[in-house]
Amino acid sequence: MLDINLLRNDPEKVRENIRKKFQDQKLPMVDEVIRFDREYRDAQQQADALRNKRKTMSKEIGGLLAKGMKEEAEKAKAEVAAMADELSALEVKEEELKAEIRKRMLVIPNIIDDSVPIGKDDSENVEIQRYGEPVVPEWEVPYHVDIMERLNGIDLDAARDTSGNGFYYLMGDIARLHSAILSYARDFMIDRGFTYVVPPFMIHGNVVTGVMSFAEMENMMYKIEGEDLYLIGTSEHSMIGKFIDRILDEDSLPKTLTSYSPCFRKEVGAHGIEERGVYRIHQFEKQEMIVVCKPEESPMWFDRLWQNTVDFFRTLDIPVRTLECCSGDLADLKVKSLDVEAWSPRQKKYFEVGSCSNLGDAQARRLQIRVKAADGRKYFAHTLNNTCVAPPRMLIAFLENNLKADGTVAIPAALRMYMGGKDHIG
Repeated sequence: MLDINLLRNDPEKVRENIRKKFQDQKLPMVDEVIRFDREYRDAQQQADALRNKRKTMSKEIGGLLAKGMKEEAEKAKAEVAAMADELSALEVKEEELKAEIRKRMLVIPNIIDDSVPIGKDDSENVEIQRYGEPVVPEWEVPYHVDIMERLNGIDLDAARDTSGNGFYYLMGDIARLHSAILSYARDFMIDRGFTYVVPPFMIHGNVVTGVMSFAEMENMMYKIEGEDLYLIGTSEHSMIGKFIDRILDEDSLPKTLTSYSPCFRKEVGAHGIEERGVYRIHQFEKQEMIVVCKPEESPMWFDRLWQNTVDFFRTLDIPVRTLECCSGDLADLKVKSLDVEAWSPRQKKYFEVGSCSNLGDAQARRLQIRVKAADGRKYFAHTLNNTCVAPPRMLIAFLENNLKADGTVAIPAALRMYMGGKDHIG
């Protein structure tokens, strides 16, 4: 959510940002917010003037009664009572206008960073760099589910019977590999100085609207019927929510946290949910990283966060590349975002395995996460998040890149301690 002062003082900057994101349908909202804001401030001034006048007259009534001027005092009381009705109407108007302003401000996109490439959708994202040599072996690499089934590691049919499409049973060494990757990711991030957290897996509605856009919420979140609780789609939601309505001492920043959680997503409108595979599913687990920091430090943390993911995948012998997300591919709260994609030898192309985002002060402004400087000044923090690893999608990249000609799967040195010392499965 933008600072209202930006729309008051530089509305053209907001309009130009909307155009860069190819959301011209939102342009009228800028003028609507300006108009509602003007009416709101007028109503506020009138209400303040009435409150001051009522306070003054209330004192005068006491003086009139003390002088025995009962008739004059009664007239003043009647005038004060009329003011109360007028004030009540103005307060209702203030709340209505405030709601109209907020409704639009939650939809107007955040100002993107100047470095973000301009483009309509993800087809115009820009490759930044590749890490590791993408290899296509001489033998045919099977579909990831076929690899898992040959290792007695997955049962999609049983999951479909119990839960429907988009769910799975992982078993045996594949299930163990899944847990090993998460355990390794936990320790990898702890070794990089992040504090490990297991957060709540359900959050209140005001936290949901604080951390994401309405469009994302509608397409992602599962709501608990009859309660103000939602299942999280990523631990970022509850991790950022941890600081709601908090004033953080400047010298306590940055907050660098890494969190494990299951994740639940409706994936409304998503392609692939009906496919026989685990690329796009309703339930998965993830090791996440989040940072709450001073505004001037967020670009530095953005670069460090995505580099963590690249380094993690390279320790598992998986080639990756980074893509700068273009303006049209950015969610409305994001200032800048970068995807990490892993190499698929079977498909002979890269696919997304993680996303790193700088949200500026958008989430902090919605959730009232403020920082207190040494001089007493208060300002909104910046928040960032990034995926370290999210199996079972990551399992696809792992199995394809570590599969051998004899059908066994090599276990890189970094994972062996989490796999009971095994150097392969099969």
